[in-house]
Amino acid sequence: MFGFFLTTLISALGLLVVDLVIPGVTIATFPSALLAAIAIGAVNGSVRPVLSVLSLPINFLTLGAFSLVVNGICFWLATLLVPGFAVHGLLAMILAPVVLSFATTFLNKYFAEKGFGKAIAPKSPTSTLTTDQ
Repeated sequence: MFGFFLTTLISALGLLVVDLVIPGVTIATFPSALLAAIAIGAVNGSVRPVLSVLSLPINFLTLGAFSLVVNGICFWLATLLVPGFAVHGLLAMILAPVVLSFATTFLNKYFAEKGFGKAIAPKSPTSTLTTDQ
């Protein structure tokens, strides 16, 4: 459960980076960014596999470059679900998922180095084996 919250938080922070870097992407508030992160995850989990299969011939002809368009479409679909989250323009629709991917990768690596995301459990005492001689 902690992993889901951490992933959602990192995705929301990544979306705020996208808002700063890409001029066509606007996010009104941080709660909108949190909802957008959940919506992007839901769209990527449900709609993206279908779009990927349907666009397989075009993706094959473009040597995989069409997957950027599929990612952009999924990103745009998430904006329809969340008020306060909008994408304006084709270039922003295609570049925003790329920047989001870089930002979340960087943030995931940063938080992993700081020790977040590890299992939170008490350490068990080290047991020693004794042999009867």
